[in-house]
Amino acid sequence: MDLGEKISILAGAAKYDASCASSGSGFQPGGGNGGKKFGYSIPAGICHSWTEDGRCVSLLKVLFSNVCRYDCAYCVNRASADITRSSFTVSELVEITCEFYRRNYIEGLFLSSGIFADPDIVMEKLIETARTLRVQAGYGGYIHLKIIPGTGEKLIREAGLWADRLSVNIELPTDKSLKTLAPDKSGKEILGAMNDFSGLSSEFEETRRKSRFLPLGKNTAPAFAPAGQSTQLIVGASAEDDRQIISLSSSLYNKFSLRRVYYSAFIHPGIPARGIPGDPRLPDSPGPPLVREHRLYQADWLMRFYHFAAGEILEENEPFLDPHIDPKTSWALKHLDFFPVEINRADYETLLRVPGIGAKTARRLIETRRSRTVNLDGLRRLGAVFKRARYFITAGGSYIESPDNPVRIYRLLADSDGAGLQLPLFEF
Repeated sequence: MDLGEKISILAGAAKYDASCASSGSGFQPGGGNGGKKFGYSIPAGICHSWTEDGRCVSLLKVLFSNVCRYDCAYCVNRASADITRSSFTVSELVEITCEFYRRNYIEGLFLSSGIFADPDIVMEKLIETARTLRVQAGYGGYIHLKIIPGTGEKLIREAGLWADRLSVNIELPTDKSLKTLAPDKSGKEILGAMNDFSGLSSEFEETRRKSRFLPLGKNTAPAFAPAGQSTQLIVGASAEDDRQIISLSSSLYNKFSLRRVYYSAFIHPGIPARGIPGDPRLPDSPGPPLVREHRLYQADWLMRFYHFAAGEILEENEPFLDPHIDPKTSWALKHLDFFPVEINRADYETLLRVPGIGAKTARRLIETRRSRTVNLDGLRRLGAVFKRARYFITAGGSYIESPDNPVRIYRLLADSDGAGLQLPLFEF
């Protein structure tokens, strides 16, 4: 099999992993390659993967191998799938990454793998690829490595020395679903890897903090995966509701300081046209739940940037996010006693609760208020989505439109995003 065929197979096999945003962390290669280096994780990109602040970057996203011992029902590369199998060598992956970078096709590498051997052996191959890129090739671009569940702490430590970001996918929200759909995987091992990363990250950060006080020349300490760790949850492959998913994400952020939880709408791997049979353990879904995925990202944004608690977004009697209206507006319509908010007096935290006023607009509004009173036209110019905000604010003490009929407001705002218009996550 030639290299082009391998790229086609192993890039296609990796496309279902959503957890691959770059953070533009600027890894700087050290010695090796005669001191020469090329490639930087620059803060502007051209395609394919989105960073946390909305930048678009291009990543080479491949598996080291799609040979896998595990038989996860939701995975196109599962052991029982009748597909063409292939694997790279380390030298092939290094060659491809460097060549693609030099041609300006990519800004970074996202590397995962099927479990073709014991977890430590698979992880060693991923680490060897990253180390060879950094030391021998002098590559300084972005690298994201997948942690193979069951890998020991020693290998996670080494992986973090060469990669900008590490991730281990939790995949499913509960142990029950994991045992049903991915019986070879262990929730304990997955969470253990996250915990190992969190501990190592704190250890390296403390070492770097102390090194700042050492004499010049001795005050350098290695960075450990400076872009942090992330994970992925598959949405719709199992029976858990949105409230369970949001609660789990909140717990992961709090316990392991994750940078990001990614949500991937379940795509059924049984594709008759490709000769891939379905699995009876999976739901018979008509298509990926993309609107649900989008609502979960909005809810995730509320937790990470708008300071909402998981229990505020969905209460005990609410299992699912409303598919017809964004979760922030949904919360506002259920808490009309919180409104109206006077835009010329409210603090930042209060402004973040107003539908149509996002984090950027709230900061601009507070800055502008220092020199003048903000009227409605001024609020529009600052970036507010006025169609939403008008029902929940006053300007100079006057209502723009009273929120005394929440049913009417719901009808007016329903379906204005989700399947149709998707509002920028920092401005909804």
